[in-house]
Amino acid sequence: MTVRPGPDAALEARFLADVLRNPHNACILARWDALALPDGWLVAGCLFQTVWNQRSGRPPAADIKDYDLFYFDPDDLSAAGEQAVQRRVDALFADQGITLEACNQARVHLWYEAHFGQPYPRLHSSRDGIDRFLIPATCVGIAPGRLYAPYGLDGLYAGTLAMNPLVPHAALYERKAASYRARWPWLQVAPASLP
Repeated sequence: MTVRPGPDAALEARFLADVLRNPHNACILARWDALALPDGWLVAGCLFQTVWNQRSGRPPAADIKDYDLFYFDPDDLSAAGEQAVQRRVDALFADQGITLEACNQARVHLWYEAHFGQPYPRLHSSRDGIDRFLIPATCVGIAPGRLYAPYGLDGLYAGTLAMNPLVPHAALYERKAASYRARWPWLQVAPASLP
């Protein structure tokens, strides 16, 4: 008996194919094992912006400012430890000409409020960090053989931006949504309010 994938499986396959059209995303996944990041994920902008670029008829990697790696190492919450990981990442991808930032999700609560002016809870995994992006449609992460999209992919493909109830910071949301809409004018931005 042949089992046909449901609509979610089809959309997931489309998403993975779309994000791999960005040669930097493909390179990062090809060198994944060399990263050796605990609970590692390639996340956010380099993924959804690749999809939005293609929908807009632009090259997949156009104007993507940075590529983000999340990992979770609760045994080293030091800035020095995170900087050592960053140096390793920089060396591994020096030939790509991109900014690839590694962030230990186990230590975000230590610096987030000073940087963004809002409190942030202690996380328990990298997926907790992905859950907390300001806009649910952008909450995505991939690793070889894995996709994490806690709010699904429909909003990402529809271009609907709304405030994440886990992060009810209206001013931050409005700035982020305005930045995205300036680059992809077809995006639909909901007011900064919770459902």
